[in-house]
Amino acid sequence: MATGLKTRENQEVGINSEEGESTKARKVFIPKADIFESKEEIVVLAEMPGVSESSVDITLERNVLTISGSVQIPQFDGYSLSYAEYALGDYRRVFSLSNEIDREKIQATVKNGVLKLVLPKNTNSIPKKITVKAAE
Repeated sequence: MATGLKTRENQEVGINSEEGESTKARKVFIPKADIFESKEEIVVLAEMPGVSESSVDITLERNVLTISGSVQIPQFDGYSLSYAEYALGDYRRVFSLSNEIDREKIQATVKNGVLKLVLPKNTNSIPKKITVKAAE
């Protein structure tokens, strides 16, 4: 697990949850995420099919990073939905950040239904190699 990030494992938040009530009568899913960590940063890839950059909302308050996304039901002129295997709903996931994340440099992009968050670490939290020299 990435040292600067804590996650929840549930798949579906539901309409009413401990994280607050939704104002929409829609399911809210917790998107699956892959987390990668290097010495310099943490990268989170979250699956949010159907969302666009304009429908994703990311907030950071204190140490809580919240990602939300909404999916619009596709409309086709002259057609009505008669059968659907894909459950429509919104997305919401909450991460707790440690103080080692540089909050001013967080970046987010979305492409093909995958949200990419880059969470750079503070330069003072990156481990440094101390060179040992022989004493004279």
